[in-house]
Amino acid sequence: MYTKGAKEYSQVSLQTEVLEADPHKLIQLLLEGALTRLAVAKVFIEQSEIEKKNEKIGQVVEILCSLQESLDHERGGNISVNLERLYDYMTRRLFDANRLNDTDIINEVMGLILEIKAGWEGIRDSYEELNGQNTAAVNNASGSYSV
Repeated sequence: MYTKGAKEYSQVSLQTEVLEADPHKLIQLLLEGALTRLAVAKVFIEQSEIEKKNEKIGQVVEILCSLQESLDHERGGNISVNLERLYDYMTRRLFDANRLNDTDIINEVMGLILEIKAGWEGIRDSYEELNGQNTAAVNNASGSYSV
């Protein structure tokens, strides 16, 4: 009973966070969600829970596809082109990880997502330091993503 209540509270908390998030925060939430799901997928591989592993990796592929589709190449320039290639590479690697039950590949993808996340957090830090002067840059980099 306690775990059910905690899970429901967690879902409400996340829904509230998403509803109140700006485009920059939404990208951060998606990256965090991908990392969490990959960590769980690794556990499922170790436990030979193939269906559950497939589900988690599939969810991460959906996140990566959403991130890729949200890129604005007109305003994002080379950064958006490079991110698109990286998202595509990570998706292909996750198909390999899923097929081979390979946690090393998952670790590789997690490392790449962590690098993107760190860069994205750096954008936020710069944004806050400049007291809102980078609003357009942050919104342009994120494209028009909606949840």
